[in-house]
Amino acid sequence: MKPGSDIDTSQVEGNASPEVKHTLLGALQLMRLSRVSRSTGKLFRGFEPEFASRLQITEVSILSKTEEPEKFEGRVVVQVIVDEEMLNEVGSMHGGCLAMIIEICSAMPIYVLRASTGAYGVFGVQQSLNIVFHSPAMPGDKLRIVSTTLTLGSRARSGRCEVWNVTRHRLVASAVYINMVPSESSKL
Repeated sequence: MKPGSDIDTSQVEGNASPEVKHTLLGALQLMRLSRVSRSTGKLFRGFEPEFASRLQITEVSILSKTEEPEKFEGRVVVQVIVDEEMLNEVGSMHGGCLAMIIEICSAMPIYVLRASTGAYGVFGVQQSLNIVFHSPAMPGDKLRIVSTTLTLGSRARSGRCEVWNVTRHRLVASAVYINMVPSESSKL
């Protein structure tokens, strides 16, 4: 069985094609894998796989922009339940943990929009991430992370992300970000 061949896109809502949903779910599946440490050669889980393993993609869509209907935006909705491993010393969700989840989720709509409009889909890397924390999330709370694109350039792309507490009906955090396609590394 090829990696990702067991991915079921039927539970993911939204108007994106099954191929785009499959690729996005496959990328999340790859993020969940343990890696071999470059320094020790031993298998380790790490931050990204640990957080990615908790995320569930629920919607992948391409929508007309409200302010400019001839333009499109990518939209990806992800859910996660806050558990004990995500808490800070006062018992609410740690800001660093939430930042990691936002960072993972924010590249998704950029990939979706590019792949759905005929351009080559690339996830890229974060260049800038600005987060405003609005309210705490507590253990057991279900969070809904809504990420959308703002602009897509050839190298730099931007978007926004809102984290909603479904359990308590309030905004937990909002973010804007710039994502970029990195240059090829130069060989010295």
